[in-house]
Amino acid sequence: MSEPLHARRPGIFRLGRWCLFLLLSVTLATEPAMAQSILRDAETESLFHDIADPLIAAGHLNPKSVQIVLIQDDSINAFVATGQTVYIHTGLIAAADNANEVQGVIAHELGHITGGHAIRIQEGAKVATGIMLLSLILGAAAMAAGSAEGGAGIMAAGQQAAMGKFLAFSRDQESSADQAGSSFLNTAGISGKGMISFFKKLQNLEYRLAIPQEDAYARTHPLSGERIQALEANLKASPAWNKPIDPRLEERFERVKAKLVGYINDPRRTFILYPETDHSLSARYARAYAWHKQAEVEKSTSELDSLLRDRPNDPFFLELKGQVLLESGRPEEALESLREAVRRAPDQPLIASLLGHALIATEQPGNYDEAKKVLKAAINRDNSNPFAWYQLGIVYDHEGDSARAALATAERYNLEGVPRLAMVNAQMALQGIPNNTPDWLRAQDIALVSKSELDKDKHHRDRD
Repeated sequence: MSEPLHARRPGIFRLGRWCLFLLLSVTLATEPAMAQSILRDAETESLFHDIADPLIAAGHLNPKSVQIVLIQDDSINAFVATGQTVYIHTGLIAAADNANEVQGVIAHELGHITGGHAIRIQEGAKVATGIMLLSLILGAAAMAAGSAEGGAGIMAAGQQAAMGKFLAFSRDQESSADQAGSSFLNTAGISGKGMISFFKKLQNLEYRLAIPQEDAYARTHPLSGERIQALEANLKASPAWNKPIDPRLEERFERVKAKLVGYINDPRRTFILYPETDHSLSARYARAYAWHKQAEVEKSTSELDSLLRDRPNDPFFLELKGQVLLESGRPEEALESLREAVRRAPDQPLIASLLGHALIATEQPGNYDEAKKVLKAAINRDNSNPFAWYQLGIVYDHEGDSARAALATAERYNLEGVPRLAMVNAQMALQGIPNNTPDWLRAQDIALVSKSELDKDKHHRDRD
């Protein structure tokens, strides 16, 4: 906005439109913003998969349909949007003390999925919007009859009632998700201590931000104290309450958290959190990223070599060493580590994609065949990685197969949400790929879907 809301007193109808916009914006708050950066990391996604699977099974959901996605955002938050995807902010991982706290958060978000809340929230918005519009009509009628003050009062009361109705609906959904999440934890035989301790973190945050604890009326979520009180008895009654965290799972969480800290933070901050006097595995891992961000290649690889002396077959340490060398302009040196990482973790397509990138980056003609094989295997396991499609397009272009290079590019832009470029490249692919082959049919699908999206956008623009 060009000026803050308090800069001028809005007129009655402008106020009505603003409140309606505010209400609708709350209903859309769970939609992931395209501007937010999704982070892909093989080790992190593997951890999310293993800590979430028992909870997904407890919720009678299909593990293949549920995704846990990491978003680069410093705020302590997680949410679900349409479908069965749980989005977790990096700030939440940084704030969590252990894997069990993350499990508590995931259990709660799965409660939103099983409750169909992403769809039902539109119901709450519809009711609240109806109240608001009715108050605007009645208020306008009162003003037309000569009672400006009465009309304004009707509108203001209606807007407050509408927001109150919607916020109460949202709080009911949060409470429902809490109860569902606690049942998933109990059914899966996972301690609920993490869920309680994380809510206590949120409660402490509320205190620090001076959020009143006595009134939850104007909030989308119940107060954390109320949530703790409602959940604690149920979770403590479970035989799993005192079950210790799996030490192997906890070590994996500490590794992921440390790597994330090293990746996101300014290196100076990382060195404060993980000083060089700390020789733990997670500290060395974090510092390896920090040194890499400072372009201190030798110090970074030295940390990684120390880790590999302790765990010589660890695919994720090998992957990071290859990444550091590749991103430091030394792709040929990266190949040994990345090939071994792929050999040790053949089920990790993100590592394979990185190897494909390194092979291409060497600019050695003899490496393109291997890159093609590696990238196609990676895409067969995970075809939602636009970077892998981009790299495969480079290989096809090197081979002179412009049609399939265009198809790979179309796949990339389709995943990145750029329908115009996806359609153009799909149409180019259709001109060079034999009719009715699998690749031709795929190009046709992308062209049709992209055109539909462009037509829809044009229709919205014309209507506006």
